[in-house]
Amino acid sequence: MSQSKALLVIDVQNALCHGKGATYNALGAIDNINLVASRARQAGAPVIYIQHDTESDALRYQAESWQLPKELENSDSDIYVRKQASDSFKDTDLKDHLDRLDIQELIICGMQSEFCVDSTLRCALSLGYTVTVIADGHTTVDNDIIPANTISKHHNCTWENITSYSARATAINANEIVL
Repeated sequence: MSQSKALLVIDVQNALCHGKGATYNALGAIDNINLVASRARQAGAPVIYIQHDTESDALRYQAESWQLPKELENSDSDIYVRKQASDSFKDTDLKDHLDRLDIQELIICGMQSEFCVDSTLRCALSLGYTVTVIADGHTTVDNDIIPANTISKHHNCTWENITSYSARATAINANEIVL
């Protein structure tokens, strides 16, 4: 993996990994994210953790629920971005970091497949970034109609079939991502 790529880890926070709000197979997704993050660091590619803040206690800035879970391996050399919207680019310094580092391609993973991961991926495509999704590195919760596992699989398929941007997305399992 060249320096032109970066890994975005979206909303992997305690509130979405443990307890009542835990996403489906959160710890399995974290294992896959850790695998790719380790490879990215070894290749000299930046790892960027994006954390969602809300006014509610669930993700209040710096609360325990807002923190990265202990299972998620991170480093002081990683980049940390706070956001308040589903799209990780909206009103954040994410694009500034990517521009400064001359990033052209993104590897995306994280929590809430159909919300923050989806919003960020679509914005990244609209900005011209080629995107690789860690197919087994994003997850969500069941909704009233569809189980979480199906939602995530559906989004992998949907993202690969978005053709309205010049850039494309590909979904690849963590152990198949070559860095």
